[in-house]
Amino acid sequence: MKTQEVVTPELPWMPEGLIVSVPNRGEFFVRYSQHDNTQAPTVVLLHGWTGNADINFFPAYQELAQRYSVIALDHRGHGRGLRTSDRFTLEDCADDAIAVLDRLGVSKVTAVGYSMGGPIAMLMNKRHPNRVNALVLCATALEWRATRNERARWRIGRVISPLFRMLSTPRIIDRVVKRSIPYSSPVAQLRPWLVSEIRRNDSWTMNQAGRALSKHDARPWAGSLGVRTACIVTERDSLVSPHKQHALASATNATVIPVQGDHLVMWQLPDVFTAAVVDAIRLVHE
Repeated sequence: MKTQEVVTPELPWMPEGLIVSVPNRGEFFVRYSQHDNTQAPTVVLLHGWTGNADINFFPAYQELAQRYSVIALDHRGHGRGLRTSDRFTLEDCADDAIAVLDRLGVSKVTAVGYSMGGPIAMLMNKRHPNRVNALVLCATALEWRATRNERARWRIGRVISPLFRMLSTPRIIDRVVKRSIPYSSPVAQLRPWLVSEIRRNDSWTMNQAGRALSKHDARPWAGSLGVRTACIVTERDSLVSPHKQHALASATNATVIPVQGDHLVMWQLPDVFTAAVVDAIRLVHE
């Protein structure tokens, strides 16, 4: 009987992984690359709901590390992030990021937030205005429940979330990942790794994070953040309406960088995603 050889995909370059211990908060998994130029800006990368830093930003890590110091952390219950019985809040995630910066001795950053990471980046700036000098907001919105249909979807999601946890098996996750990545994408070979990373998520926290996201509404205060902002708008996004993304850009007086991609553009068009992130950070630093 022949044994089938298991081919392990070659993973892209990633910054060194650290465990950062924060008193009275816990331990955080952080990717950290310090630039040789001590005057280079620092960017902090904030990932989206049900993801983690690596699967959200792996295409851009190396390109960014050539220009900046890079910090990327896994949010609570996501990936290797902090496990806690506390109720998940976006505010806690924002404060977690600031606490990690304190431990690493980093004073100011450009906050780059993707999807759920967008509200977290904005809350970092709102709650700690002296620590964020610019924002890059990607595939995200001011709010997610302005319409009746959106509110209905969130209510249905809360009802079926126990069933979702039971059905989040490796086979089903693999099927979803395969549907999300075309065979022509250079990321196709990374599917097994992406599935294994998604399985690190804590299902209870995913439910809590979804509830927190559904209640988020930055419309009353987004216009008062007072820092340079760029918005990467995924113009073919099926999860976060491009209309909502443009509304966020308008409210924050942001420079818009349009990308002809869906919500998982970092998997489907990794080079396009990386170029947009690099361009956005450059623009807010000019």
